[in-house]
Amino acid sequence: MADPSTYRPAVGTIPEQPGVYRFRDSSGRVIYVGKAKSLRQRLNSYFADPAGLHPRTQTMVFTAASVEWTTVNTEVEALQLEYSWIKEYDPRFNVKYRDDKSYPYLAVTMGEEFPRVQVMRGAKRKGTRYFGPYAHAWAIRETVDLLLRVFPVRTCSNGVFKRAGQIGRPCLLGYIDKCSAPCVGKVDAEQHRRLAGDFCDFMGGRTERYVKRLERDMLQASHDLEFEQAARLRDDIQALSRAMEKNAVVLPDGTDADVFALADDELEAAVQVFHVRGGRIRGQRGWVVEKVEDVTTGDLVEHLLQQVYGDTGGEGGSETNGEAVPREVLVPHEPPALGEVEDWLSGLRGSRVEVRVPQRGDKRTLMETVARNAGQALTLHKTRRAGDLTTRSKALQEIQEALDLPEAPLRIECYDISHIQGSNVVASMVVFEDGLAKKPEYRKFTIKSLAEGSSDDVASIREVISRRFRRFLSEQEAIAGEQEAGAALTAGADPATGEILDQAPSLDDEAPEGRPTAIDPQTGRPRKFSYAPNLVVVDGGAPQVAAAAAAMRELGIQNVALCGLAKRLEEVWIPDDDQPVILPRSSEGLYLLQRVRDEAHRFAITHHRQRRSTAMTASELDAVPGLGPARKKALLAHFGSVKKLRTASVEAIASVQGVGPKVAQAVVDTLNPAPGDTAIADKPVAVDMATGELLD
Repeated sequence: MADPSTYRPAVGTIPEQPGVYRFRDSSGRVIYVGKAKSLRQRLNSYFADPAGLHPRTQTMVFTAASVEWTTVNTEVEALQLEYSWIKEYDPRFNVKYRDDKSYPYLAVTMGEEFPRVQVMRGAKRKGTRYFGPYAHAWAIRETVDLLLRVFPVRTCSNGVFKRAGQIGRPCLLGYIDKCSAPCVGKVDAEQHRRLAGDFCDFMGGRTERYVKRLERDMLQASHDLEFEQAARLRDDIQALSRAMEKNAVVLPDGTDADVFALADDELEAAVQVFHVRGGRIRGQRGWVVEKVEDVTTGDLVEHLLQQVYGDTGGEGGSETNGEAVPREVLVPHEPPALGEVEDWLSGLRGSRVEVRVPQRGDKRTLMETVARNAGQALTLHKTRRAGDLTTRSKALQEIQEALDLPEAPLRIECYDISHIQGSNVVASMVVFEDGLAKKPEYRKFTIKSLAEGSSDDVASIREVISRRFRRFLSEQEAIAGEQEAGAALTAGADPATGEILDQAPSLDDEAPEGRPTAIDPQTGRPRKFSYAPNLVVVDGGAPQVAAAAAAMRELGIQNVALCGLAKRLEEVWIPDDDQPVILPRSSEGLYLLQRVRDEAHRFAITHHRQRRSTAMTASELDAVPGLGPARKKALLAHFGSVKKLRTASVEAIASVQGVGPKVAQAVVDTLNPAPGDTAIADKPVAVDMATGELLD
């Protein structure tokens, strides 16, 4: 750990303006992002007396190796920039809100020509309207089934929709009037879009006008003696009423509000939010947060509002800002920068948003209900988490003891090889930190040193380990170069010539070259191999471990432990040891190693299948220069097969739309090479895997 005094900014160099600051560790990774009304006052508080800081803040300060900042004009800009940086860098010492489950949403794909109603999970997509979240997917389907009587929007997949249009016959829902059947032209695109818009309006809380319109139409039909039509409208009204009954009125006067509550202890907090639209609860959601930094309840609320509304109207957003951000946001405690938060939310909504703590009445009662849900969620989470945290800590400790490591292996990398009889040989690297998979840092490799058909797993392991740590060393050299350049700039010297500059740059200048960083300055993206693991695991026994050890030894890699896990008896092999380490079958350490190995195996097989699929679908036309997927598809559609295309003349090929004379000549030359020309043999072709014959 670094002494904070070694990287404390010089007196008077920190500006007094509002801004956002970042702490980085010795590897250049951003470990904390914060904002302040006065950067000087806030940053000085970290360095004045580190011993007096909160234990978690103290750990952060001693883990960091540098600090940098960016000034902004207003605190609202600081709020926005802080959220952007937290999302970009995922700092380990910042509060992280994790959804306590994967919630289903009712989604309407308004970005499509014929919008579709469906259940969706995961990241939101642009051009799609979302309603919810709901506790269960079946609740969404029940609601949709009721509303399709009145708003017959399509619910089928794109494949079913296209197939129905091709055969000219709608699906069952089209026959029972639960779909307007735009696939066969019963309604045009504009009419169907109006239906989808009405569906969204109803789900958004504007319900009364549709009920009143149906009641008016029913009375008119009855007056005109059209009793069958009146009966259908009556059933529609009943369907809408049943859908509305599923969400009881909790706030009067059609209030739109989001109600937040939290329950916390010294280490964690559980957060719940009820989304109220038109006075009715339209969705509920929950998060659990670890207090990795010293924060008050008001700070938690501020970070939570950033988390919930930060992506509103962005690439992943789908609702209009007015729907995503309600008029009122009810919270258990006011955030410290209340005015700035309200201004920020108002800017997202496009009209005034009020953030306040309810004191009495229906809103206070609803807040108490949400708080009870948060308390129950925290209790349930701690019951589940206790065993999980204990198990992971125990597993890492057992691995440390079994392999005689100086410390627990907090970062584990595992490598596996995948192929079929030496074809399409690939490798995988998976990363586990603190016993949990870190999928953004997974890597794929294509083995280059083996001849096609060779299946030397030992040589493959050696190549992959060499490539991984060669990249690590090169990136460390790049970081070291940046450090040297930064030191020269700080000293007031030109890093290229060594000459003393007239004036050294201010510390608040954005000069990433002056600090070690895990971000590549050329691409702006994180470097892929800039962090060394504590433990490398290879899938295999003594030969694979020996190959990996040799590769690491050649590159001078030290302080990185190595072991192999053999599948047959689940033996753990370590370098230069004739006997394996046998962990008990009930060992949590062995179970963690098995999970890491199995994940590497899964990831390698997935990569291998992708490459094999690409190779099997290759064609002789892939070798034609200037012939892309669209032209290739047009040629095959016109001639029917490569065999017929081979016999076609240049003029016939050039007559296909999009194919010019030069490309046509290239097709003929490639498919009909001159005698003795073997270039085509090196091109990918389609082969029957059963007979070995060349396919058309």
